[in-house]
Amino acid sequence: MPKIFAFFAISFLLWGFSVAKFDEFDTGDDMAEYDDNDFAEFEDVIDDVVTETPERVITTEEDEEEATVEVEDQDENQEDFEDADIQDDDAESEPYDDEEFEGYDDKPDTMPSKSKDPITIVDVPAHLQNSWESYYMEILMVTGLLAYIMNYIIGKNKNSRLAQTWFNTHRELLESNFALVGDDGTSKEPMSTGKLNQENEHIYNLWCSGRVCCEGMLIQLKFLKRQDLLNVLARMMRPTSDQVQIKVTMNEEDMDTYVFAVGTRKALGRLQKEMQDLSEFCNDKPKSGAKYGLPESLAILSEMGEVTDGIMDTKMVHFLTHYADKIESIHFSDQFSGPKLMQEEGQPLKLPETKRTLLFTFNVPGTGNTSPKDMEALLPLMNMVIYSIDKAKKFRLNREGKQKADKNRARVEENFLKLTHVQRQEAAQSRREEKKRAEKERIMNEEDPDKQRKLEEAVLRREQKKLEKKQMKMKQIKVKAM
Repeated sequence: MPKIFAFFAISFLLWGFSVAKFDEFDTGDDMAEYDDNDFAEFEDVIDDVVTETPERVITTEEDEEEATVEVEDQDENQEDFEDADIQDDDAESEPYDDEEFEGYDDKPDTMPSKSKDPITIVDVPAHLQNSWESYYMEILMVTGLLAYIMNYIIGKNKNSRLAQTWFNTHRELLESNFALVGDDGTSKEPMSTGKLNQENEHIYNLWCSGRVCCEGMLIQLKFLKRQDLLNVLARMMRPTSDQVQIKVTMNEEDMDTYVFAVGTRKALGRLQKEMQDLSEFCNDKPKSGAKYGLPESLAILSEMGEVTDGIMDTKMVHFLTHYADKIESIHFSDQFSGPKLMQEEGQPLKLPETKRTLLFTFNVPGTGNTSPKDMEALLPLMNMVIYSIDKAKKFRLNREGKQKADKNRARVEENFLKLTHVQRQEAAQSRREEKKRAEKERIMNEEDPDKQRKLEEAVLRREQKKLEKKQMKMKQIKVKAM
């Protein structure tokens, strides 16, 4: 019976507590606020526990006696649960006695309190911010690309203008000396196009033919790579000049046998190391041309002194003296075969094919800062080329010079044969071995035993004849020695 009474008492208290809570809300707004904060009463309960804890720790003598009685009669006083709750509510509503809680502030708080961390505002990283600084790499790349494109267009157009200026200046002179000017080689029959052939953005070619004593003349305008931004930056550290290279191929009967070169010392030293004919027929170091009135910047390489005296006439010396700053090198040779073969390419078994050739290399003034006027200033050098063609046709060696030139060529050929003797023997041996291998394979592939036997006998007879011939030769050599 007491248990049933206690159950009804607890239910009544809970109902009364809920009614009291809802009576506190005067309007619907308050009710909504309460619904949004359903767990508020639990937070209040936790706060009450925190505040009531010191009350149980610090007690007076009377409280100790009451606590003892409550502990002893805990099971018997469950029926008075309602009265205990009412007393607790009354105790909470009563004001605190300062003397009762004397010394409370000096004791540390035994329950942990809620600690609120300070709010720290973190700065957004620079690479996540929407600003121009986040795209500096892209800006640099786009700027570099635009600079390269603009430099390509400007450099290509400048090379084209310079080439066209040169052609317009020299066209009349070339057409008066050659029947065909500007053949591009695309048509079956030779045809004069009257324009330059562009090989790439910095090289232009012009082929001329139809003149006595020469097969043709190839003119190559080698400009700087102004369309390449990296090359432009490199030339700031090491300036270079545009060049005009002219190659005249002479007829066999219209040029005598000699090798001769004149130009700057640096250029001649490089050509002597790179060119096959100069390295074989002009072994001496470049000599000064002061004897003929040439400036100190120019030197001479010659196969023999007679060639130098014959070519360096008054008019040629005039050209070399007045335009020494534009002349890189002049090379006359009847044994021209191009640059030397590199060692890794292997030694050829035959002498390279040679042609009688005149080579001219001219530097365009301006050291890279070339203007159309600088291209027009090269016209006198083209007159020197035309004069050199006629000079090479007229010049002839005397009998002693001719004999010396023939001896030099025989000596070069003999040295070449000595160098290639071992290689030619190895090549012949490899050919013989290949032939024997082919014969053996033929015999092995023969299915008929009779034919296979006949083939083997034929091979043995050939080898026997070769041995007999060698023995006969050895006997003849011994008889002659006796």
